[in-house]
Amino acid sequence: MPELPEVETIARGLNQSVAGEVIESVWLGGKPEPLKSPAKEIVAVLERARIAGVCRVGKHIVFDLERPQRNGRRRSSERGQWIVHLGMTGRLLIADPETETAKHTHAILSLASGRELRFVDSRRFGRLAVARMESTQGAGFSAPGDDPLEAQSERFLALFHGRKTPIKSALLNQKLLSGIGNIYADESLFRAAIRPRRRAASLTRAELLKLHAAVQEVLREAIGLGGSSVSDYVDAEGREGFFQLQHRVYGREGEPCLKCGTPIKRVIIAGRSSHYCPHCQR
Repeated sequence: MPELPEVETIARGLNQSVAGEVIESVWLGGKPEPLKSPAKEIVAVLERARIAGVCRVGKHIVFDLERPQRNGRRRSSERGQWIVHLGMTGRLLIADPETETAKHTHAILSLASGRELRFVDSRRFGRLAVARMESTQGAGFSAPGDDPLEAQSERFLALFHGRKTPIKSALLNQKLLSGIGNIYADESLFRAAIRPRRRAASLTRAELLKLHAAVQEVLREAIGLGGSSVSDYVDAEGREGFFQLQHRVYGREGEPCLKCGTPIKRVIIAGRSSHYCPHCQR
């Protein structure tokens, strides 16, 4: 499943490529699973709307939309949002109309420039939703937890202080931090020298501060390299990321630790695989 760096990479690319575009028409496939909002509502909000910008909110890609309205002699803008969650295999791709439509395409937005924005998802765990904004001051869609790149150190400490769950599980809890998944939790814990099974409550203030720094360092490095392409992930232009070449523990079970040479171990915590070095992490 794409995590924060992959979603951020896609959102930035789309913002550069389609911000300012007008959506002329919308086609939706016949599969109901991807549609979190009714099809008619999605079409009504998207068609003839201008894409004001694209950003990441947690693991979601949010398109800010506006449509000019005339109220008597006054002009105003109707605001809305298109909210996309990529699920496990979802992709948002920019394509020419002549490009063959992939088998698992569930939405096609035809843009005024002549290009198309397509949502493709083979496993149909992705979700498409829209929201109408009640006023120009509306805050819009928000993630359930704090953004890990914006959380200050004291806030980070408060989120995890006293929690009895394993620190790996706590990092994956989207109600605490929105955006961290398996890859970046494992990589952050390695850099902070903390074992994934450690209970969050057992971590000292110094260890939590070290983990806070590691989380932000790993996420920023991954964004800089376009994310990790370990399965289906590509950005909006179809390009793979390169951070998987920097993985120090994730997916390296049995291979020597790049720091000390000890074989990397894999354990299951709350149904999720966790990779760590038994020598470097305590």
